Amino acid sequence: MDPIEPFEYDNAAGRIAFGCGTAADLGYLVREAGGERALVVCGEHVGANRELMDPIEDGLGERYAGTFDGTTPDKSAAGAFDGVAAMDEHDADALVAVGGGSSIDLARAMRAIGAGERDADELREHAAETGRLSIPDGDLASLVAVPTTLAGADLSAGGSVTFDDEEDGDIVAGFSDPRLMPDALVYDPELFETTPEGVLFGSAMNGFDKGLELPYARHASPLTDATALRGLGLMAEALPDLPASDAMDAAVAGVVLVQYGQGNRGPGLLSVIHAFGHGLREEGVQQGIAHAVLAPPVLELLFSAVDGRRDALADALGVDGEDDDATAAAVVERVAEVRDSMDLPTELRDLDAVERDALPGVAEYIYDDATLDNGPEGFDPSVEDIEETLEDAW
Repeated sequence: MDPIEPFEYDNAAGRIAFGCGTAADLGYLVREAGGERALVVCGEHVGANRELMDPIEDGLGERYAGTFDGTTPDKSAAGAFDGVAAMDEHDADALVAVGGGSSIDLARAMRAIGAGERDADELREHAAETGRLSIPDGDLASLVAVPTTLAGADLSAGGSVTFDDEEDGDIVAGFSDPRLMPDALVYDPELFETTPEGVLFGSAMNGFDKGLELPYARHASPLTDATALRGLGLMAEALPDLPASDAMDAAVAGVVLVQYGQGNRGPGLLSVIHAFGHGLREEGVQQGIAHAVLAPPVLELLFSAVDGRRDALADALGVDGEDDDATAAAVVERVAEVRDSMDLPTELRDLDAVERDALPGVAEYIYDDATLDNGPEGFDPSVEDIEETLEDAW
């Protein structure tokens, strides 16, 4: 038996409430997080979905202060300032972010912006100089997150907003601080059932791939393995049967587990597939769609260079092989089967946002992406290797 290497793990995840009907506890959870009046933060379509919003408002009860439905996929910093103004208008001291990663990211940014007496120009200047959104000391508004997609962006203290700048181009301001982790998270499978299938399936590969890559991430440990591999198995079994209610329970529980290890105060655990996804994001491709196309060929690249924890992944996915090569092939095939069960794109040529002559530049971006460094020891692809993988995916 191989020795177990020493490890440390410092979890920053907030309180987690899972189960059908848990939205009814929102008022209690806001109060426990220190809030009195909660502003719901969401996108326009989510805000208009009464099947979703009625349980949210009913669950908040007397703590419901109002709704700000101005979040957008581009996560505009102007939207975050508008949200802070809405907090003032509704006399809210707490936030309830509902929907996908965009709304949860914007709510985190609203906490940072609303905690200090700073204007947009000051924060834009700081972002231009550092690439970061500054986070002041002091008290932050309480935050409860209510995810309704399977991307797994909720158990995180990081994100980004974009400042519009007509002269110098848009400025992306990243942020990562354990204080921005939601104080509580509500995972109610009944709310996920209100999400349109296209959105749900598009997000699912992003969450699924967190379970694939965390076990081989450089800073993985037996502790993070335990949740990631269990969650990966649940998602692999459940995703092909969505949107059936019994499958939704397992899929939502799975996405909680695969991302739980990411909610730490230590080194990042996003890894190789996410690096490739970030490269396509720069071309305007939604992350879940990027992951759907790229996960199988990226795993092939990984397994061609290192072991990549193929046996552990095979066990979680319920496949096996007669030797190392066969095991790797079985993992890749199973991942493709899960992807195909949701009728997601399989080739880059099918994505309108991507031109083939852009692939060399995408490869350069991936090569420089910080999450690529979280790959396993011994995995050190060249720009040419990355471009070849992109061409394989074309």
